[in-house]
Amino acid sequence: MARAAGVSRSTASRAINGGLRVSPEAQAAVDDAVARLGYSPNRAARSLVTRRTDSIALVVPEPDGRILTDPFLAATLRGVSAGLATTDLQLVLLVARPGEHPGQMARYLGSGHVDGVIVASHHRDDRLEPELAGGSLPAVFVGRPFADEGLRWVDVDNVGGGRLATRRLIDRGCRRIATITGPLDMTAGVDRFTGWRAEMRESGLPDDAVVEGDFTVIGGTEATQRLLDEHPDVDAIFAASDLMAEGALHALAARGLSVPGDVAVTGFDDLGIAASTTPRLTTVRNPVVQMVNAATSTLLALLTGEPVPMDPQVFEVELIEGASA
Repeated sequence: MARAAGVSRSTASRAINGGLRVSPEAQAAVDDAVARLGYSPNRAARSLVTRRTDSIALVVPEPDGRILTDPFLAATLRGVSAGLATTDLQLVLLVARPGEHPGQMARYLGSGHVDGVIVASHHRDDRLEPELAGGSLPAVFVGRPFADEGLRWVDVDNVGGGRLATRRLIDRGCRRIATITGPLDMTAGVDRFTGWRAEMRESGLPDDAVVEGDFTVIGGTEATQRLLDEHPDVDAIFAASDLMAEGALHALAARGLSVPGDVAVTGFDDLGIAASTTPRLTTVRNPVVQMVNAATSTLLALLTGEPVPMDPQVFEVELIEGASA
């Protein structure tokens, strides 16, 4: 290769592995030789020199079944994969395994297996935040970390979204408004709950009708059954995800309650589920495509050594009108 390009071996190596300290003329000569000879670098040998793996990890600390059924996670996976399509980087997907010890993913990431990481759907006890905040591995979180110092992240305004969905129910005339929260070991669950509670208290309405959910249809069904048993006067439900809102619709129908006549319902996400329910859900749009694009672009910039501000990127929410509220 070096002989074909008319350069030294060290210059050819630097040109192939990123072009550091290589003149434009030498880079052009090496590129031409690569094209003429059909050269493909040995990744294993190259990684020994560059100390790079040419791969990034998408970390989703959820069971693998959730990747296939949760529209937010599926959209995140598609978005990151699409964002890497024009690069030579390979995508490694890390999901939680049954019986996995807390911190196992963090230890894997800290062992040099990947060049960077995007984290989505993380939980408080995953131990990913302290590992990534204190290490040298470039990382971006999709979703606000619990302790964001030293971490880059993108998110939607979950507090504002919770307020928006709740305000829609209050404006409709509902006064006994319950909520099915997301998991409260996740910041999305905490922030959407915070938005609901803030709107309720500012309106002088009771805020005791609360059940924690798990962002699944079954979880939404079970949470609604419990709400109806404990608070039979409920006239509206804000579910912190559309999957849980769909479960709420099933539970309400099973009790013979009409939506929105007897109980109005709002959700959160607008990732396809809302358009397929009966009635169509009123929901808050979660701009997953924009968030994932931003996270992937930020990580790629970090990998190339570009200066990237630590400021979080927070996207605005939008109420999507349906027939459920």
